Amino acid sequence: MWNDLTHLDISVLDKVIRTIAVYLVLAVLLRLAGKRDLAQLNAFDLVVMLLLSNVVQNAIIGPDQSLLGGVIGACVLVGANAGVVRFARRNDRIAMLLEGTPTVLARDGHWDAEALRREGLRPADAEVALRRQNANSVADVEVATIEPGGAIVATLRGDLQSATRADVARLEAKLDALIAGSRPVDP
Repeated sequence: MWNDLTHLDISVLDKVIRTIAVYLVLAVLLRLAGKRDLAQLNAFDLVVMLLLSNVVQNAIIGPDQSLLGGVIGACVLVGANAGVVRFARRNDRIAMLLEGTPTVLARDGHWDAEALRREGLRPADAEVALRRQNANSVADVEVATIEPGGAIVATLRGDLQSATRADVARLEAKLDALIAGSRPVDP
């Protein structure tokens, strides 16, 4: 039994190369698939992701069914990902190449139909994200972008943005100054 758990049917180098190759191929495929697939999975996208993991399993493990082989593959996968993430964080150009850049979906209250099409989004799907950010519709938005990770971020028109504590403090100070200036002088 111990032999079945620890005996590798392929070399460690073969396992490492297979795992890194599959990781790189999947990273490129997901990058080409667009931002929407990363953060806003619908039922069909989820099915594809689950099946994708099963499809590439044999490419990573090969004929090796051992526990040790699985552990090696998992360690290489997590290590390769950690290395790529750290490398990308040190170089903005590499980060942009690997992750992409934000895409403007709406500006001045109007959708950019071409940007929505490129990102695989319907206006109705994007409207849901806007409502989560206190916009009733695209008309309330100055700019809406989809970030590289798939999150839709909206900047509301200035007249619709919530007041901060600093805004309230400034108004109180102005009001106090007005009240102090309009009081009659005590004799």
